[in-house]
Amino acid sequence: MIMNCLKFIVYFSVLLSINANAQLNLSYYFPDHIEFDKNIPTPASVIGHEVGEWHVSHDKLIYYMNELAEKSSKVKIQEYARSHENRPLKLLTITSEENHKNLNKIKDIHLDNVAGKNVNELDNKAIVYLGYTVHGNESSGSNAALLVAYYLAAAKSAEVEEFLKETVILLDPCFNPDGMNRFANWVNRHKNKNLNPDNNDREYHEVWPGGRTNHYWFDLNRDWLLLQHPESIGRIKMFHEWKPNVLTDAHEMGTNSTYFFQPGIPSRNNPLTPQRTFELTQELANFHAHALDSIGTQYYSRESFDDFYIGKGSTYPDLNACVGILFEQASSRGHLQHSVNGVLSFPQTIRNQFNTSLSTLRGAVHNKTALLEHQKEFYKSAINEATTNKTKAYIFGDNNDFDRTKELYDLLKRHQIEVYPSKVDVNENGLSFDKGTSFIVPTKQANYRLIKSMFEKVTTFKDSLFYDVSTWHLPSSFNLPYSTLNGNIDILIEKNDIEFPRNNIIGKTDKTYAYLIDWSNYFSPKLLNKLLSEKVLLKVANKKFTHKIENKEVEFKPGTIMVPVGNLSKIKKNNILNLLSEHIKIHDTQIFAVETGQSNKGIDLGSPSFSPLKIQKVGLIVGNGINAYEAGEVWHLLDQRMDIPVTHLDIERIDKVDLSKYNSIVMVDGNYGKLNKQKIKDYIEKGGNLITYKRASKWIAETEFCKIKIRPVSSENITTDVHKNYD
Repeated sequence: MIMNCLKFIVYFSVLLSINANAQLNLSYYFPDHIEFDKNIPTPASVIGHEVGEWHVSHDKLIYYMNELAEKSSKVKIQEYARSHENRPLKLLTITSEENHKNLNKIKDIHLDNVAGKNVNELDNKAIVYLGYTVHGNESSGSNAALLVAYYLAAAKSAEVEEFLKETVILLDPCFNPDGMNRFANWVNRHKNKNLNPDNNDREYHEVWPGGRTNHYWFDLNRDWLLLQHPESIGRIKMFHEWKPNVLTDAHEMGTNSTYFFQPGIPSRNNPLTPQRTFELTQELANFHAHALDSIGTQYYSRESFDDFYIGKGSTYPDLNACVGILFEQASSRGHLQHSVNGVLSFPQTIRNQFNTSLSTLRGAVHNKTALLEHQKEFYKSAINEATTNKTKAYIFGDNNDFDRTKELYDLLKRHQIEVYPSKVDVNENGLSFDKGTSFIVPTKQANYRLIKSMFEKVTTFKDSLFYDVSTWHLPSSFNLPYSTLNGNIDILIEKNDIEFPRNNIIGKTDKTYAYLIDWSNYFSPKLLNKLLSEKVLLKVANKKFTHKIENKEVEFKPGTIMVPVGNLSKIKKNNILNLLSEHIKIHDTQIFAVETGQSNKGIDLGSPSFSPLKIQKVGLIVGNGINAYEAGEVWHLLDQRMDIPVTHLDIERIDKVDLSKYNSIVMVDGNYGKLNKQKIKDYIEKGGNLITYKRASKWIAETEFCKIKIRPVSSENITTDVHKNYD
């Protein structure tokens, strides 16, 4: 009898939750004593449903934000980027009407404070950046952004007036439009009229690659440092335009979790982050706790998550004089789902994110002076630390590949780091850095801590466990020679910027017998593919040789690309020259014009040791079991950087595909147990090229296509965090 009663109570509670969702309205989210300006449109009046009833699509989200900005004098909106799928990323600036009238002045005073200029920071405003849904399938954040924006624009309360008076709120409703829309489409088209909390329902199990990532299957929460995607580049530009005091990053984790807010595990804090940052994080945490207490939400902090890798949204701000806050909400991964804590509804997850957005503003207003003082002191102490450091600068540059050098240079500039050309040749630690191809990064500058995290190799840590990676050592990531400089760097630095790309073809183009392209340049494959697409004959050297060009003997290594033009018509010669010239306007690929086919040393240009080249037709195996991150990296590299089309070959359709159409097939890390071994073997035996990574290489070894020895990884070198989350 008792068991039957318990079953009835549990069943009845589920029905109540489902019914509550069906009768959803704004009173579920907002305090009932608040009045709202009727001239401001509610989210439902624009998007066609109550917040939380459906997962809002990105187009509806942005449409509402545009409507809000049109109707409210407290809200301005601007586009700061376009995603790969051409979706707009918008930033709302929300503050009082009076502040809007003086916004430029407020910004100037704020930036003067950051720069340590003599201003009275007590009279200025705190800048709070509220960010949502960098992972597309963690959509409670973006849906909560609808409520936050409406509440700040329409609520008639003394508290909201104080928020708007004392802060400038930068509201970023969606960091990842493409992933969010992919996920919203999935859960909405699998939603039941009678909400079904059964965890086995298809609604809660996305198909590959899921909605977490952006268009190229990249985790944008790992791109705050690397800035490889337009969403991140635009966001960082806005970040540094305002230099906020607080930035929030709304995420979701496992359904059986509760709600997490920072600080994280103390032993896993980045040692370059000042202790004051963590103290202020805790000050704000007290406000989050109070807000969640008031609505009965279970929560925790100081566990599970670390605050180390600076390339995440909650940690990058910490090394930029801002307090970054990670929020992790247990995910309904749809509209309603069973969990160990009871039935979890999508509106519940939204309500929690909404309340911690408001608690962030309460904490920022209460700690405004402390936050502004921290920001000013952060940069002042950074300069002091740099002064006492024996390393006065870092120098980097590849004398043979200026494109990779320029890529790192551009990245550092996006992070507002001072970088200068070297005005003399520098020899340091056995490495040569030539004038014109090398750059120097002084350590004595405001972003000292960020620079140090990028350029120093750290191999020992207070805590050996990490939720994420420790960091990326940028010179190694770009495969660039680099060194520290410890002496007087003023004599090495060129204050005027250098021109790049160098924009010239070396040699006489009016008497050209052939063009020679240095394959070591990063963007040489892009040029190669362009020329082959235009039906230009190309050959590759299999042996080295030397040629005299402009009275200088130049050595060409195996891999050099030759473009023979000696017997072509003038029109075709000019066409090839135009193609080469257009390329070097953008990239610094080294191209040499030679007047004869006779080499000084080594093979001549008509040698059989030159092999003809064919345009690459690339197949990339994707689908269930394949590592989407790695597949996305290959796709992005070829498609975006090298302008080489890629065919996605679904692993479940390989048997139906004629593989002979592709002269190269790429297999990244993944589970290939169901792949037809004989078909791949036949492809290789008929001359196809197969490029494999990680477990794909292991699969090749096990199929005995070729002899590969797999070296086992020692368990001593593996560390695993026991917490399984989604951040």
